[in-house]
Amino acid sequence: MHISAERIAQIEARKDEVQASMTRSDLAPETFVRLSKEYAEIEPVARAAAELRRLRQELSALETMTSGEEADPAMREMAQEEMQILRGQLPEAERALAIQLLPRDAADARPAMLEIRAGTGGDEAALFAGDLFRMYQRYADTQGWKMEMMSANASEQGGFKEVVASVNGAGVFAKLKFESGVHRVQRVPATESGGRIHTSAATVAVLPEPEEVDVQIADADLKIDIYRASGAGGQHVNTTDSAVRITHLPSGIVVTQQDERSQHKNKAKAMQVLRARLYEAERERSQSEQAGARKAMVGSGDRSERIRTYNFPQGRVTDHRINLTLHRLPEILEGPGLSEVIDALIAEDEAARLAQLDGVG
Repeated sequence: MHISAERIAQIEARKDEVQASMTRSDLAPETFVRLSKEYAEIEPVARAAAELRRLRQELSALETMTSGEEADPAMREMAQEEMQILRGQLPEAERALAIQLLPRDAADARPAMLEIRAGTGGDEAALFAGDLFRMYQRYADTQGWKMEMMSANASEQGGFKEVVASVNGAGVFAKLKFESGVHRVQRVPATESGGRIHTSAATVAVLPEPEEVDVQIADADLKIDIYRASGAGGQHVNTTDSAVRITHLPSGIVVTQQDERSQHKNKAKAMQVLRARLYEAERERSQSEQAGARKAMVGSGDRSERIRTYNFPQGRVTDHRINLTLHRLPEILEGPGLSEVIDALIAEDEAARLAQLDGVG
């Protein structure tokens, strides 16, 4: 897609305008916050625009230099070599700016609620859910994010029947949103004496976390039950009625929280999870109204959709949405290797959306 010189000039002018406005001494704090946010969004766009403008100007200057008959033959040859290099760089610079100009998901910059549930496969599925949770913990560490466990239902053999965590940091939802779906594992369980490969699964859901102002919840719409926490025994079982179950009556969503000893903390965490689920339900509703909004090549984000297989005997991970197979299973489960999968999914999504724009144009 061709981006006009006028569009580039507009982008650069807006960046300069925002930058100049931020230096004014009479700026209200809320205006400064708004301008800072806009500058953070426009700065990478302006950087890509400036690079494209520079390449075009250099190419134009070289074309002018070589067009005159009086040009020195040796200089002309050097200029033509340089022009060839610039022409090779231009398409990538155009694409980089086009990607920056793609409409952003409003939730991309948000923190996220990560929910992992063991699926088919019993104890082995719960162990796999635990493996996935640790993979995301380690990946979060590599990104400089903070991951806090909100609630967990551990299985007797280890792992989790269900675990919910809050992930905070820069661009969390943008990177984790393609993880929603069914993750499948193929391996020989430690308890399997015959060496047979078992297949089990876990479901991952990644929900953007809203701010309180994004989701208004009326007290009258909530049914709150307080009860004594249950557990497998030991020092962490509550001896007071501190567990909280919140039912959102209009939607029927139920959230329970019992990990904290304080009823107040359990209620606050439960409300945080409820807000995220309501916010995601509203996002899905509005996106389904936009034709093809979630029909990108990387899938719909439907949690019933099988998205990835982790095959231990072959040491491979396959993402079925983009036909990507990497024979680096240990590195991926260790966290850092997951970057390659996530980056490929983001690139595929960008390519699909660019193709859509080209089709429209």
